[in-house]
Amino acid sequence: MKKIIKIFMLMGVLSLGFLGSKAIFFLSFPVGPPIKNSTFEVPPGASFTRVANELQNEGYISDALYFKIYAKLIGKATEIRMGEYALSSEMTPPQVLSIITSGISVQKTFTIPEGENIFEIADILANHEIGTREEFLKLFRDSHRVQKILGENFSSFEGYLFPETYNYTKYTTPEDVLEMMVNSFKRVWAEMGEGRSSLSRHQVVTLASVVEKETGAPEERPVIASVFHNRLNKRMRLQSDPTILYGLLVETGKMKKNIRKKDILKKNPYNTYTVKALPAGPIANPGREAIAAVLKPKTTDFLYFVSRNDGTHVFSKTYQEHNKAVRVYQLNRRARKGKSWRDLEKRKGDGSQRKDL
Repeated sequence: MKKIIKIFMLMGVLSLGFLGSKAIFFLSFPVGPPIKNSTFEVPPGASFTRVANELQNEGYISDALYFKIYAKLIGKATEIRMGEYALSSEMTPPQVLSIITSGISVQKTFTIPEGENIFEIADILANHEIGTREEFLKLFRDSHRVQKILGENFSSFEGYLFPETYNYTKYTTPEDVLEMMVNSFKRVWAEMGEGRSSLSRHQVVTLASVVEKETGAPEERPVIASVFHNRLNKRMRLQSDPTILYGLLVETGKMKKNIRKKDILKKNPYNTYTVKALPAGPIANPGREAIAAVLKPKTTDFLYFVSRNDGTHVFSKTYQEHNKAVRVYQLNRRARKGKSWRDLEKRKGDGSQRKDL
């Protein structure tokens, strides 16, 4: 009898030793060669058993049971977090467990260029499949949310979606994106704008958006800002083409490429050929440099500018100087394309700083 007991005890020790060595091997070595290197998703509400089985099925671990036992022993079985994780079959089980309980999902990026409006930003975000264009436009034009986040009674977040590169994950929501962009604006404004202008924050952002849309050469921003400041101080209309285009976009939902005389004369809150002040609100989302240009414009006497057709502008102090520049850089170019001087002169109008004349 004693002999039989000893045999069973020996078998138990050997079994424990075998299991122990297998467990040590399981924890110490990856599944095998780097045959798999991709992303693994832990969906919302997934149990640890389900996750362990899927890890085994997809080739990241060799034994789901040992994986669950190990996780329970170190108190990690209840700490898995929803996310999309970068895993490899070269990782050991402890490394895999560490990643899926970290909550650090695979990071992707999207970039919002300076001067994009809410319609263009909605397209960018929809292309990254964070949400649909319609979802974002509804969110961007939620006046109640604007009041809650910005503390202002505006119709949209236009102007406050700060242009830069952002990180996001598969589980980032449209609301998360909105919060990231507005928080970036708030941070930049706190750094450079708070209390540094006689204009209100909204006026600064509005004017900066116009400067951004008028700028072809970045170094000209402070000069273009000076033109608009000078015109405002003299109670002159800003007469900025991009404000016409934005007003039409808000009305129709479509961006026009060419401006006609009827568009110039059409009254809406954004058209600065008819409005004797700033437009009703921002026409795009300005970047740091455009905001800085409005806060600290270059000191000039310029009241007009016209495009050289290479991204830069000719700036003028008087309407007579401006007319000469228009003839050199715009009318001659159009005349060469077959348009009559008489028709071009008819379109010009008093006080215009249109760059396409």
